[in-house]
Amino acid sequence: MMSGVVRDEGVIQNRECESGLDPTEVDEDGRPKRTGTVWTVTAHIVTVVVGFGVLSLPWGMAELGWVAGVATLLLFAIITFYTSSLLAECYKSPLTAKRNYTYMLAVKTTLGGKMYMVCGLVQYAIMIGSIIGFTLTASISMEAIQKSNCYHKSGHNASSCTHFSHKPYMIGMGILEILLSQIPKIDHVWWLSILATLTSFGYSFMGIGIALATIILGHGKRTSVTGIEVGRPPGITPAQKIWRMFRALGNIALAYSYSLVLIEIQDTMKSSETEIKEMKRANMAGVLITTALYLSCACFGYAAFGNNAPGNMLTGFGFYEPFWLIDLANIFIVLHLLGAYQVLAQPIFSVVESHARRRWPESKFVMEEYPVVVGIGINNGNGNGNVNSMMSINLLRLSWRSLFVGFVTLVAMAFPYFNELLGLLGAISYWPLTVYFPGKMYIAQNKITTTTTTTTTTSCSIRWFGLQILNFVCLLVALASLCGSLQGFAQALRII
Repeated sequence: MMSGVVRDEGVIQNRECESGLDPTEVDEDGRPKRTGTVWTVTAHIVTVVVGFGVLSLPWGMAELGWVAGVATLLLFAIITFYTSSLLAECYKSPLTAKRNYTYMLAVKTTLGGKMYMVCGLVQYAIMIGSIIGFTLTASISMEAIQKSNCYHKSGHNASSCTHFSHKPYMIGMGILEILLSQIPKIDHVWWLSILATLTSFGYSFMGIGIALATIILGHGKRTSVTGIEVGRPPGITPAQKIWRMFRALGNIALAYSYSLVLIEIQDTMKSSETEIKEMKRANMAGVLITTALYLSCACFGYAAFGNNAPGNMLTGFGFYEPFWLIDLANIFIVLHLLGAYQVLAQPIFSVVESHARRRWPESKFVMEEYPVVVGIGINNGNGNGNVNSMMSINLLRLSWRSLFVGFVTLVAMAFPYFNELLGLLGAISYWPLTVYFPGKMYIAQNKITTTTTTTTTTSCSIRWFGLQILNFVCLLVALASLCGSLQGFAQALRII
């Protein structure tokens, strides 16, 4: 699941170079010179992909079984690589060779304003949904740290360790995010992005390592070719088995939902005649590396947990020891999601605030910045007293961002269902952004029609029909996952 910066053309732009710069420091369009290579772009892709979706992969394998689980991971990898290659072709306009700097700009340039609006709605819905997921997941990890320490002190069967709640931690995270949200611009939270990247790799490899150690020590649980079986555990009916399989598809789809930032990543590639081919090679390398990581996490986790794999491999307590490593992994999850929250929230903040500044340019509530001096009590050594830190408060920023964080926290508290939420996010993100828009843009740019005409014959266009079939099949998978997730929410809320 992506946790990188999502840039909209009206939100975060590459700044044009100031006049007077050395011509060797700019590209052909006057923007700062790009220096990325296949290896740096591959690193960006892997960094963006690895996220909290990896935690649910053992559960997904348990629902699907060895055959369907591995096949699903590989199929999503193949589809993602193919559609990412189509998206790489849409980076430049075939007529003007002008670059599209963002995913949404590519949609606007190729498909027009209406599709641009649809893409924007999908983008921001996914970003808000992901932020809700971050709040839920981080609070569950905080609760898991408390449980882990309790089980270590009181024994693995201690009933007193089962009554903790993660809702107080949600409130605590909401308060912390209100404070972090007062940072004016995303440029100022670059360190949070780096922290999120490092910690995401940290907890992923910790989970794999603990699962592998469990298997080597002979403590792995029972698995099966078809996954969790009807009646085992009691209460699993054939219908529930199907619904859970649908949710698992959404969980796996979410792990590969990162196409929204691929154009931005491609925009770091050094300008050359072969940059599109190099981007495709970087896509292949990135998908291969992440698929290897996902397969390791899913397969080792499933072999360790068996058919009763928890929804979150690091908070479901299939592992109790070493407790300090479980604690450290969950601390990494919390740190990752604190940073990822801001990386996705800052563009949303910026859209609303930019619109407000255009709409009410004379309003002090909207425009005025009130400086606040914060003394940190350190003598500067030259007799001028304490060193002070300067920050500013804007009333619109304070109120709007606080209300947004409060709303997200309330929604997360109302729907605290991890796998159902991940399945829902996967359902609404993978098909439109990874399959539909890349395919539609590729067809529009290359003027692919239903028929291919030569000087002597007219025949059906295999490529056009192939893209339509891929689009339709992925739509069916998305709808199945959506239905499975909604059924899971309804069951958890006891509506059905």
